[in-house]
Amino acid sequence: MSTFSELGLKEEILSALIEMGYETPSEIQEKAIPQVISSTDDLKAFAQTGTGKTAAFSLPIIQQIDVNNNNVQAIILSPTRELAVQIGDQIEKFSKNIRGLKVVTVYGGASIEDQSRKLNRGAQIVVGTPGRTVDLINRRRLKLENLQWLVLDEADEMLNMGFKDDLDAVLESTPDTKQTLLFSATFPREVEAIARNYMHEPVEISAGTKNTGSDDVSNEYYVVTERNRYAAIKRIADVNPDIYGIIFCRTRRECQEVSEKLIADGYNADSLHGDLSQAQRDNVMQKFRNKTVQMLVATDVAARGLDVNNLTHVINHKLPDQNEAYTHRSGRTGRAGNKGTSIVLVTSREVGKLRPIERKIQKKFIKREVPSGKEICEIQLFKLVEKVKNTEINTKEISGYLDNIYEQFDGLSREELIQKFISVEFNAFLEYYSKANDINDNRPARETDDRGRRRDDENMSRFFINIGRKDNLTPPRLMGLINDQNITNNVEIGQIEILDTFSFFELDKNFEKETIDAFLANTPEFEGRNVNVEITKKRRTGGGGGRSDRRPRRDGGNFRGGDRPRRDSGSGDFKGRRRDGDSSSNRSGASGRVQNKSWGRKRD
Repeated sequence: MSTFSELGLKEEILSALIEMGYETPSEIQEKAIPQVISSTDDLKAFAQTGTGKTAAFSLPIIQQIDVNNNNVQAIILSPTRELAVQIGDQIEKFSKNIRGLKVVTVYGGASIEDQSRKLNRGAQIVVGTPGRTVDLINRRRLKLENLQWLVLDEADEMLNMGFKDDLDAVLESTPDTKQTLLFSATFPREVEAIARNYMHEPVEISAGTKNTGSDDVSNEYYVVTERNRYAAIKRIADVNPDIYGIIFCRTRRECQEVSEKLIADGYNADSLHGDLSQAQRDNVMQKFRNKTVQMLVATDVAARGLDVNNLTHVINHKLPDQNEAYTHRSGRTGRAGNKGTSIVLVTSREVGKLRPIERKIQKKFIKREVPSGKEICEIQLFKLVEKVKNTEINTKEISGYLDNIYEQFDGLSREELIQKFISVEFNAFLEYYSKANDINDNRPARETDDRGRRRDDENMSRFFINIGRKDNLTPPRLMGLINDQNITNNVEIGQIEILDTFSFFELDKNFEKETIDAFLANTPEFEGRNVNVEITKKRRTGGGGGRSDRRPRRDGGNFRGGDRPRRDSGSGDFKGRRRDGDSSSNRSGASGRVQNKSWGRKRD
């Protein structure tokens, strides 16, 4: 492996890297840095999460920046404000010894006037979220006429969050002579389309294998009932006393509820989601980095850009709605050569959804049993013994109290004394888990097809909708359309089937009337078309790909338009329109719960 000095970086950058503790480049850095320095060709780069992509694209740009020119020479787009801030901070550290180089980070949730004033004072590098970047371009506060480098970092996630229109707007505002650098952890079709449309014969480099999970991450799953998700998280935490990880939730509200329960039950936990101010987010992250917080409960978007290398676990409270998102979640652990564990909690009917993820990451999930109370108590007991044994004695501080302490313990045998000290810490676990039930769900899974979809469910109603693939309808956009009708807080969504000119979706049959009333009241439009929704017949089990139900029935109407004694359930209420891009939609064939969310709107 080469050194940074062998990659052609100048002394000012090398000295900063040494101060930051960088020794040898990662694979993506080793390949990307000399390529960008030596060539003006566009670059399409794949690298798994946690492999040092920020340095891979920023160091060669810093190397070539003209500090005597205050015009914007490079712009770096990232999906979230957290990641944008992190990238901006890293670039400032990398360039600390280069006099005259200025970096400005722009993102939503902060004063656009303050950001405009910084841009007016001059900046060679701008790091921004797509929405705020477009706002500044439209206000003519951000001028890109002299741009030489455009970086799309986490391009797949920006598209998943509905930033396609913003990306198009930024790309169209840049000169044709720029060098475009596209970095992504996965390469779905949409990312490939950006490369085709906006890049000219790009060079492609890869560190690892595209769209796969890390070899340093063990992928495991536990089968539980819906009401036992939270209880399973507690048991996983208790059987891993040194756990340091992230619990991923699909919505901000779910995230807040899980973290509040953990805190109330005595765990060192906190939450990170879109309802927090930037100052609150920074405070939470500081506590997490210094391990004051052991478990961070976060939404997908809020957790993007976390630069923490020693996480032991990632726990998926529920599966993400986009299979690609699992790659990003699991990639939070197993970084920088460390081993990690990614755990998924699923119900019996969700087990089939693991198969397409396995194909995506090219790794098999290992089935685990939720630990029993006896197993947890044994591990906690010996962890406590180890802690007591390794505790350093501060003789100077306690010497004045020892005579009185010895007197208090007079008459106790060595064995009794040990037992009492252990019991002080251990009784809470013994009491809580003494009669703990088995919370594994070992019932047979519901019958599913080869994509993990339920073949039939008598508790679901099937709806016809008069828009389809030719209207650019996708499962996430259909979910967004349903969510925008504000049907209810907690209705389960079943299968989604997108066809050419029309589509079908399933909702809990107990909410048929609410669904009808919501669509009727809102008279929605989609891509300029009035939306018609009707109740239709159920699909015949295993029969002909659903052709028998393509004629909707008319009877449904035509709508236009410290102690841990608690055992709380982990089910949550998913209401709340999302502004930070937290993922909450369902893929085709997935089941979930409706949440208010509008796809395609600005998320930053």
